[in-house]
Amino acid sequence: MRPELIRATGLLQQKDAAAVNEALELLQNTVYAFSMKICGHTEDAEDTAQEVFVRSLPHLAKITEPKALAVWLYKVARNRCWRMRRKVSEAPVQMLSLSELTPAESELSQLLKDPNPNPETLVSRAEQNQRLQEAILMLPPPYRMVLVLHDMEDLETEQIAQVLGIEQGTVRVRLHRARLQLRKLLAAADTTTGEGVEPENRVAPAAVRERRGRQAGVRPQPKTCREIFANLSEYMDGRVVEPRCEKIRKHIEGCRPCVAFLGDLRRAIDRCRSLETPCAPETDRTLRLLLTQEYLRMVDRRADGARTLPA
Repeated sequence: MRPELIRATGLLQQKDAAAVNEALELLQNTVYAFSMKICGHTEDAEDTAQEVFVRSLPHLAKITEPKALAVWLYKVARNRCWRMRRKVSEAPVQMLSLSELTPAESELSQLLKDPNPNPETLVSRAEQNQRLQEAILMLPPPYRMVLVLHDMEDLETEQIAQVLGIEQGTVRVRLHRARLQLRKLLAAADTTTGEGVEPENRVAPAAVRERRGRQAGVRPQPKTCREIFANLSEYMDGRVVEPRCEKIRKHIEGCRPCVAFLGDLRRAIDRCRSLETPCAPETDRTLRLLLTQEYLRMVDRRADGARTLPA
């Protein structure tokens, strides 16, 4: 969970105008950053942050736990952002199967030749962030939402399931496929000479990738490798129980293609977690002061009502 939400929860309990004002600013910036990752447009992010910012007051006075605040805040922001978002023409409507997202033989061959690509030495931080944002916006919306909430907003699987109204198992499936597709998109963006991800470098159908692998003279992946690729997210997140975890670890340590692919997937996830998003523009000071005063009045009314209740 973002530390801003933990701090905001504590500040709201102080019943002090300066503390409440700071808490509201932290919440606004959190919603703005989240909306930018999902929508990709400044205007949509600003509108979403502003609406959520105003609608928060009646609920904030009732929430005392950071996890409850996170679930409520992201649920409202997600609904608002989904209504306001502009269509991303490059984002596929249809979600891909796991076989279409696993690495092709030619990809593994290239990773073995260069197991530790370092795009940071070739492009600026700003360009890295731009490529990452473009790749995230190209994910199917259900994948994109789970990836942002888990790997960028640092929510737990249970919280994400509550925000989206889906089963925890569905969250984990979507997260793994989102990571696999993002890795492929970033690899394409890092190797292209133009700006952004070129159409021909996007995820190709399984049959096309198999044909390319045969043409390149690369041997097909063993069945064990395919099974490992299907469970890498669970393994990296420490969700595989023994003795299966030990079996996966031993296979990866002895399999060069799996080592190379795991490293590439880890780098993609790390890039997500370190993405720098701009802060929300300064909210009108007068509006923030009015909302702070209204919040304190609501807190006082609740306290007065509690004191008048019979013992």
